[in-house]
Amino acid sequence: MTTWGFIGSGNIGSTVARLALAAEHEVVMSNSRGPETLTDLVAELGPGARAATAAEAATAGDVVVVTIPLKNYRDIPADVLAGKVVIDTLNYYPQRDGQLAELDDESTTTSELVQAHLAQSKVVKGFNNIFFGHLASLPRPSGSPDRSALAIAGDDADAKATVTRLFDEIGYDTLDLGPLAEGWRTQRDTAAYGVMYAADPADWSKGAVSVDAAALADRAAAAKRYRDS
Repeated sequence: MTTWGFIGSGNIGSTVARLALAAEHEVVMSNSRGPETLTDLVAELGPGARAATAAEAATAGDVVVVTIPLKNYRDIPADVLAGKVVIDTLNYYPQRDGQLAELDDESTTTSELVQAHLAQSKVVKGFNNIFFGHLASLPRPSGSPDRSALAIAGDDADAKATVTRLFDEIGYDTLDLGPLAEGWRTQRDTAAYGVMYAADPADWSKGAVSVDAAALADRAAAAKRYRDS
């Protein structure tokens, strides 16, 4: 069993948490407003989930998912994440994050910025180019012909192997883009951003994919039966 720490508990964070719980993992949720604001979410997630501060989630997690606005990346607690695998979901939206010259002139990428801040961590880019509704609806058992693949990028081969294993456990294959510098291939305004998961691009623009709660419940029940057998 793996413990996933979450720094950020919005749409992507809470969706990944549900997938992890369905795979019989544990999750520790955090946000910028404090664990007391996550009471309802943790109650909804159910057994295996708890709320904590960002530093506590980072400490508890075997793997840590960072899913916050890019403008706040310097707030990620670097010291407690030393040596850990960090999945970076961040995207650059200038209207929200302000202008970042090194991203505007394409001299670096979002995940390389995060890796520079988390110099002692093993950053793997992932979950950044998929709508959370699609993420919830598309997990499939290993070997399924209609299984989707999630793209990753990273500079540490062992960290990418860990993420690949975890993605398989939550219902996804993995496409390795290469080093972090190649993470631009799934950033905002690229062909791989979002629309590849929609049957019709018009549906993507409307966000017209529902969270498949029933499928998640079925997967959780199957995992419990296997665990109890």
